[in-house]
Amino acid sequence: MAVSHRGSISMGLVLIPVGLYKTTVDNDIHFNQLDKESGARIKYKKYCSHCGKEVTTSDIIKGYEYEKGKYVTMSEDELERIKTKKDRTIHIIQCTKMSEIDMIYYEQDYYALPETGAEKAFELLRQALLSQKKVALAKTVMGQTEKLIVLYPLKDGMVAKTLFYYDEIAALPKKVPKIQLDKNELNMAKLLINNMTKPFVAAEFKDEYQERLRDAIMQKIQGNEVLAVQDNPPGGNIIDLMEALQKSIEMTGPESQTGA
Repeated sequence: MAVSHRGSISMGLVLIPVGLYKTTVDNDIHFNQLDKESGARIKYKKYCSHCGKEVTTSDIIKGYEYEKGKYVTMSEDELERIKTKKDRTIHIIQCTKMSEIDMIYYEQDYYALPETGAEKAFELLRQALLSQKKVALAKTVMGQTEKLIVLYPLKDGMVAKTLFYYDEIAALPKKVPKIQLDKNELNMAKLLINNMTKPFVAAEFKDEYQERLRDAIMQKIQGNEVLAVQDNPPGGNIIDLMEALQKSIEMTGPESQTGA
């Protein structure tokens, strides 16, 4: 697996060289765009809007439009020059309780793995954080963006979670009104939740639509027609909330799970 970012975790005077690696793989089926008549693949070309010639990646530089039609260019070397030594490290700002960071701020996860020779210092940080159920809040520059990062200890390693900044979180589109709930409805809702509660096992979940999509593609390759999936969603036309809760409890109760 290719490393996405390299740096050193800076904890006071302690430096721990690490690499950040993506935690996920893309298993989705991807389609190419084809011309409807010829069936040939559609290709996108980059070209100069001034002279019309096609350009390659090596011909392209970064430019910031400070006025309409006026740009100031920045080379990769110039962008690197304005990075401080601190920017090149994953410098820990503070530690905080795991529960104090709202889930809405989490953006992307990376495995944080120690470089050769940094294993002991890395393990010291991991165990110290995990034993106190705390995370380390850090900053680093990745590309041209300063990222706020949470170093989150796990039983078998550490994950670096990038965060959105406060001003990047959109305001709630509208306030949800506070409704006076019926006590019986609330108790039934709690019972339904209890019936549906069990330990989370990640391996039990899979992308069922992707499996059906792969089957449909194979059917078309073999010259067969894609058939509509027969679906029988539970519930039916139930309008009354209490009735819907009762039916749901019956569907998720111990008897239904044992087949009795």
